[in-house]
Amino acid sequence: MKILTLLVSTATLLFSQTYYSKVEPYELRNISSNVSGLVLYTDENSLGKILTDKSYIKIDTSLNRDELKTVKDKIDYLRETVKTSESILVNLKRSLDKKRKNYKRIEKLSIKSIVEKDAEFYNLMNSENSYLSMKKEINNYKIQITDLKYRRTQLEKMIKDKNLIGKDFVLYSLSVKVGQMVNIATPLAQVADISKGKLTIFLDDIDVLDAKKKVVYINDLKTNYKISRVTYISDSTNISKYKAQIIIDAPKLFSKLVQIELRDE
Repeated sequence: MKILTLLVSTATLLFSQTYYSKVEPYELRNISSNVSGLVLYTDENSLGKILTDKSYIKIDTSLNRDELKTVKDKIDYLRETVKTSESILVNLKRSLDKKRKNYKRIEKLSIKSIVEKDAEFYNLMNSENSYLSMKKEINNYKIQITDLKYRRTQLEKMIKDKNLIGKDFVLYSLSVKVGQMVNIATPLAQVADISKGKLTIFLDDIDVLDAKKKVVYINDLKTNYKISRVTYISDSTNISKYKAQIIIDAPKLFSKLVQIELRDE
């Protein structure tokens, strides 16, 4: 009777250490739009294939490119204006320095009347104000250039985001069609990283504490894989179970169901 009980207990233990998982891609990304616009192209022929550096979705960029050209032209014009204004500033500074010297020279001359001295002083102040106004104008031009550079960066990013590239990922699904208008956060596609595989299992409490020390058997074959990640908080869906993942080499076929056992060394 004791032997029978022992056998039943052993069988139960072995069963509790056996799990099943579907082989999934290492990462499955949901791609959403960062921009608004009209979909001009979707590469449906690439579904299920590894993507290259070619766009698999294109969204209209014509208005962005027109604005980008205008912004670049404005930056060039403002830079030329700054260059010219800085030359004027140099001349104003030379004139101002000379007027300061002249005023200091005549300020103490008794042969000059107060009216003449005041006239020279006001002339000096006008020159100084002209100089300061030009400096202020140049700074305003530079602020405009900075703002335009930021807008240029925004437009370049928009254009880039409207040409979706997922090099080395597999195009898993497309969520939009040619002619469709998309807005920010509109789902566009799913792409998968198949450089590695991933197994997700939900451990019993008997396995979870020392899971990373266990030897992983897949379909009764011993492997060198280890538990890669463990969540030590029970899963909200699989009550009283603990989520764990095993990262494996990329298989020839994904989505196959495999048997996993965690055994002691």
